[in-house]
Amino acid sequence: MDLNLISSTFETLRLTPPSKLILLEAQTLSSAHYPPFPPDMPALLMGVDSHDLALQVKKVLLAVYPKEHQVYVVDAGKRRPETLEGKKKERLGKFGTGDFSSTTCLYLPALGEGTSFESFAEIVAHLRAPDGCPWDKEQTHQTLRTHLLEETYETLAAMDENDPAGMCEEFGDLLLQILLNSQIASETDEFSMTKVIKSIYDKIVRRHPHVFGDEELNSVDGVLQNWEKLKEKERGELALLKEHQDDVSGVEGKIENKGLLDGVPSALPALTQAQEYQDRAARVGFDWPEIEGVLDKIREEIEEIKHAENPGQITGELGDLFFVLVNLARWRKVDAESALREANIKFKMRFAYVEKGAKGKGRNLSDMSLDEMEALWKEAKKLGM
Repeated sequence: MDLNLISSTFETLRLTPPSKLILLEAQTLSSAHYPPFPPDMPALLMGVDSHDLALQVKKVLLAVYPKEHQVYVVDAGKRRPETLEGKKKERLGKFGTGDFSSTTCLYLPALGEGTSFESFAEIVAHLRAPDGCPWDKEQTHQTLRTHLLEETYETLAAMDENDPAGMCEEFGDLLLQILLNSQIASETDEFSMTKVIKSIYDKIVRRHPHVFGDEELNSVDGVLQNWEKLKEKERGELALLKEHQDDVSGVEGKIENKGLLDGVPSALPALTQAQEYQDRAARVGFDWPEIEGVLDKIREEIEEIKHAENPGQITGELGDLFFVLVNLARWRKVDAESALREANIKFKMRFAYVEKGAKGKGRNLSDMSLDEMEALWKEAKKLGM
């Protein structure tokens, strides 16, 4: 690292070098997709020696920084303030244009307090510290379970409404649950947030050999089938480890010989669980060869419902029908849970219109005939509800 270049760069910027600073060779970002440093710290990218590299750096930075974020291009005793979106500023050219050399640097002021994962992890840890929050300090994995479930459904609701602002907020609430549980685990030496991240990092790399390895897979079906093969191999390795678990410290009693469907959470909504079961079975070839087989099965299940003779039989046959309807959704590339949630939302909106219509007429719903309510229902449909 050229200390003279760093010193001269800050002299040109007319800034005192900050107490915390990320120093990085710009070439590090040549094949990156995401900045490898926290945005709440200032950064100096050195050696932006070409137009192409400058454009690549800009592309990576835009994954985190807003387009209007001001940066400084510094070289040969001159500084050029610009924004990442590339608009002209003070009669200067767009970002990524102009002359570049091995001494060209790009200075990024900090994005702001609370914009990095590390800063968020710090405040969550503070909540659990002796001088933290009394409520947070009392929480356990078990007490937080209901909050995780609630936040998950609130996130799904925001997604159903296609509400970007709502999704942004709810994803943050979900992240809080993950960090809080990880902080609790770290205090009892169970695991840490680092281990959580490392575990999923390794899993993603391991299960994407077509991206991070030499394997070639060119279709979604091929990716899913290979994914299941990799998971099957992992289950086999765990089973082998179980056979020798008496010799493995910390493993005894925790490893099970899981089957293909055992990894599907039992707490999932029934439609989601059914579709996941079917997806996993299909990846190993247990599936109808054509969609006509699914449609025939639906007709068969409807006939069996007609001939069911008692509540137990009706319940069983309805369950079979629901299951095969989920299979039809899977064949049509539809998420069954989302489809039913959308239908529920639509029903709620239309029924609210019927209620409003009855109130407008000074009537109670219970006093209206089915034909009257149906007329209001059709009005709601015509309005696109």
